[in-house]
Amino acid sequence: MHLWRGDASGGRFQEYHVAPQEGEVVLDVVHRIQATQAPDLAVRWNCKAGKCGSCSAEINGRPALMCMTRMSTLPTDQPVTVSPMRAFPIMRDLVTDVSYNFEVAKLIPAFKPGPKDPDGLHRMAQVDIDRGQEFHKCIECFLCQNVCHVIRDHEENKPRYAGPRFFVRLAELEMHPLDTLDRRDYIHEDMGIGYCNITKCCTEVCPEDIHITDNAIIPLKERIVDSRYDPVAWLGRKITGRPTPLRASEARKHTGAAHAQPPAAATPEPGDSA
Repeated sequence: MHLWRGDASGGRFQEYHVAPQEGEVVLDVVHRIQATQAPDLAVRWNCKAGKCGSCSAEINGRPALMCMTRMSTLPTDQPVTVSPMRAFPIMRDLVTDVSYNFEVAKLIPAFKPGPKDPDGLHRMAQVDIDRGQEFHKCIECFLCQNVCHVIRDHEENKPRYAGPRFFVRLAELEMHPLDTLDRRDYIHEDMGIGYCNITKCCTEVCPEDIHITDNAIIPLKERIVDSRYDPVAWLGRKITGRPTPLRASEARKHTGAAHAQPPAAATPEPGDSA
């Protein structure tokens, strides 16, 4: 197994020899190497059950959870390579600084329910509940963020692009039947959804099988087009008196960090100095 060893200043892949054991996942092998050959190896993990999203890495170049990737599914005619997620700054070895995502989360306008019914209750149709249920499965492993070429290959886009994980969150809010805040202009202007060209790479790596592109990003794009360019929708709002979408400057007032900007730190390429 080849593990990337290093820190923000650089590093290289280091080779380790371990005997195969039946039923192991990649994280098991990494732990055996840590216990027997490299006690200073840095690796982030928690539940080892595919639910915490902590052990995200790139296995043979593909973003995946180490705890959910069985060794038996990997080619045996070449070494298994494990490297840190490329889209985020490297802290040490397999651990990356994913705080960019936490800063973006502060910029999401919060859920804003309307008034309750006269009996003091909120009511929702089951079909509306089912529509957003898929989005609740996100474990924030940030594999979708890592594989998205908009920030993976263009560090300069981070301050103006939320990324797939947060388009899922925004879709969840926009489709919630009780939410009254219209974020469409904000998603377009501040969250940068226009940068996404729907290649579906985020959907392919999602360990929870969330249909990020089809069920979150594309519907958001359609809603934005309706609000900005559809003359029938514009006329309907004029006739019915429905509110127009909030401008981005207004939507920012509903975020947890009205003036925050996601950090944009340089990320060394795993293997660059190998």
